[in-house]
Amino acid sequence: MLFRSVVEAELDQVAELFEADPASWVDAAQFRTELAAGQYRPEWVWLAEDAGVPVALAVWWSRAGEPVPLALDHLWVAASVGDRVGAAAELLAAAHRMLGARPDFELRLPVGWRHRPAAVAALEWRRQAAARAGLTEELERLQYAWTPASGLPTAGERLLFRPEPDDAAFLDVFRRVAVGSLDTTSRRNVAALGAERAAGKELAIYASVPDTRGWWRLAYTRDGTLVGFGIPWRNPYGRNVGYLGVLPEQRGNGYIGEVLADITRFHAAAGAERITATTDMVNVPMQRAFERAGYRNTEVRFVLSAPVATA
Repeated sequence: MLFRSVVEAELDQVAELFEADPASWVDAAQFRTELAAGQYRPEWVWLAEDAGVPVALAVWWSRAGEPVPLALDHLWVAASVGDRVGAAAELLAAAHRMLGARPDFELRLPVGWRHRPAAVAALEWRRQAAARAGLTEELERLQYAWTPASGLPTAGERLLFRPEPDDAAFLDVFRRVAVGSLDTTSRRNVAALGAERAAGKELAIYASVPDTRGWWRLAYTRDGTLVGFGIPWRNPYGRNVGYLGVLPEQRGNGYIGEVLADITRFHAAAGAERITATTDMVNVPMQRAFERAGYRNTEVRFVLSAPVATA
């Protein structure tokens, strides 16, 4: 079996390989949209071929202009392949060697997927293949969405929200809210990089969309005590709840709901028709805050990652 990236002239042929699947959101139309946006590139689209016939496909994604892919979006193996897991694992391993990295693999599953045999089966062979290729860490995240039909959450009365142009202030709160966080990615980043570098990584991600920098807010009580912060944000697909957090010493007071309400009302005031958000399956308090604010769980993100070395 031959494993290789494609060239531009082959992209129309690749688009014909996409099939409906309960674990993948990418179809031919979405593939072409992402290519046009510069978020897929030929060198990040890999095929496995048997006697010149494509039998497996992997597609990696990144924001336009990024030098390296950030995530694996799509993995397909033809039903005719006897060892689906093995073919997919070899394809991923070959691509990882050339990419010089093992980006996360993010699958999208329907709500209640454990009770849907087709979704379980679609996940399972991909999960096994990814593990063989070194993506052994698993994280389940819930995707939420707010629309105007849900109604605006009531503005809180206890907190004041202020813009802060100094990045150092946000670097400090990123570092402080990571302490005791239920967010798995934050904990992994701290374990791998240390608190200071992990905070810098988070800051850099949100600062990578500079026209949203003026949206960021620090949250204070009315006597001027810092409580936490909220970052309304947007990605290539629309407005979202970028990041929000409450300082460890201020937790347990219900402030997270007020921070979320402020982010939601900020986006809504700008005319947002849809606001998305994600949180980990283990972060039950955040799930409840989203539900109280009118957000609805729309899908599940199942993320497979390579283990990180601890700092």
